[in-house]
Amino acid sequence: MEPVVVPITDTLDLHHFNPGDIKDLLMEYIHACREKNIVSIKIIHGKGKGILKDRVHRILKSHPHVRDFSDGSMGNWGATCVELSRLP
Repeated sequence: MEPVVVPITDTLDLHHFNPGDIKDLLMEYIHACREKNIVSIKIIHGKGKGILKDRVHRILKSHPHVRDFSDGSMGNWGATCVELSRLP
């Protein structure tokens, strides 16, 4: 299977990815965003039962370069807004 090349923007929609790949994907995405000096990002995980959102939040809580995160703008539970630390 060929790797999927994802353009690095300030938004990542997780609907297109296998749930088992989410942790590695988020780690790589955060690293790539910081390299491009993108420090405000949005991760779209959908509403559903909240399982994917909970997984995303657990990953973000333990990531050393995540300064803060919250539900998307206007209380959108289907997305999480994230603030990253800048590269030194």
